[in-house]
Amino acid sequence: MIDFKNSSVFKLKPIAIEDAREDFHKFIIDGEEIIAAFKTIRDQVVFTNKRVIAANVQGLTGSKVDYTSLPYSKINAFSIETSGTLDLDCEIELYISEVGRARFEIRGSFDIVQFNRVISEYTLA
Repeated sequence: MIDFKNSSVFKLKPIAIEDAREDFHKFIIDGEEIIAAFKTIRDQVVFTNKRVIAANVQGLTGSKVDYTSLPYSKINAFSIETSGTLDLDCEIELYISEVGRARFEIRGSFDIVQFNRVISEYTLA
C-alpha cells in the first residue's frame, strides 16, 4: 500500500480516460466506471464512481506495480484548492479512516470546482 503519511504529494496531469493504464480495468467491478484519470511520469491515479485507485510503478523496469484502492465510503472529509492567477495547480485532499490524508496536486487545466461536485455526490451519498 502507498504510504500516504510519508510519501510526497501525487503531482498529476489530467489524461483522457482511454489513456489510463489498461490494467485498471482488472479492478473495476460491475457498476463501477472511471470518471477521471491522471498521471505522473510513471504513476497513474483514476477516480471512479466508487473509489480512487492509485498505481505506483516500482523498480527500474516498472514491471512491479503497487495498487492502492481508496473507497469513497471511508472518506471522512475532503478539501479542494482552486488554482490562482500565478499558481495554476489545484489540489484535492482526502481524509480517510485508517489511512490518513491523501493529497493530489493537479497541474494544468482542470475544472476542480466541477470535480468537487462529482466527489461530493459519491462521498455524501
